[in-house]
Amino acid sequence: MNDASINPGDDPVYSRKVLEMLTVANEFCLFLEKAEEYSASELLSFLQKISPLIYLKSALLPEIEVQDEDAVEHYVSEEQWEALFNVLYHKFGENDQFYFVDNQEKSHNDPVKGSLAESYTDIYQDLKDFLLLYQKPLKAFKENAVNECKRLFETRYGFRLVNAQSAIHCIQYPVENDPIF
Repeated sequence: MNDASINPGDDPVYSRKVLEMLTVANEFCLFLEKAEEYSASELLSFLQKISPLIYLKSALLPEIEVQDEDAVEHYVSEEQWEALFNVLYHKFGENDQFYFVDNQEKSHNDPVKGSLAESYTDIYQDLKDFLLLYQKPLKAFKENAVNECKRLFETRYGFRLVNAQSAIHCIQYPVENDPIF
C-alpha cells in the first residue's frame, strides 16, 4: 500500500492530536528562532504560556506502531544548539539559573542547578527534529517522528518543561517577603 492510498482520518499518525502537537511545536520553534528580536520579558511571557501547551499536546500524542525503525534522522546541529543557547542565556541573564529537585534521581533529594537556556534549547532540539522528520514525504518518517517525540517527552523534555515552567512562574510572580498566611 503506498502512502497516497491511506485515508488520513483513519491513521493515528495523521490524527488531530498529532496535528495539534505539530502546530504548537512549530509556534515554539519559530518563536525561539527569532529570540534575538524579543526582550527577556517577552520571551519569558511567551514561554510561560506555551510550555503548558507543549506539555499537554505531548502527553496526548497517540501510540504509533513504527514500521521502519531506521527512518529516523536528527537535524539540529551542535552549532545551531550552541547559537540558540547563547541567545537565550544572554536574554535570561541572572534569571537563567534555577534549582529543582530531580525526582528521577532516587538516591537523594538535594536541589540540582538548572538553566532555562539549556532547558529550552534542549526542548527546541527535540521539537525541531520532530517537525522536520514529520515533514518528510514517507509515512515511515512521520511514524518515527511521532514515536520519538512521545518517547523524548516521557524521558527527557517533559521534565525540562515542568522544571523550567516552575522557574518562570517564580520570575513572573516573585513572592514578597511578607507571607500571605
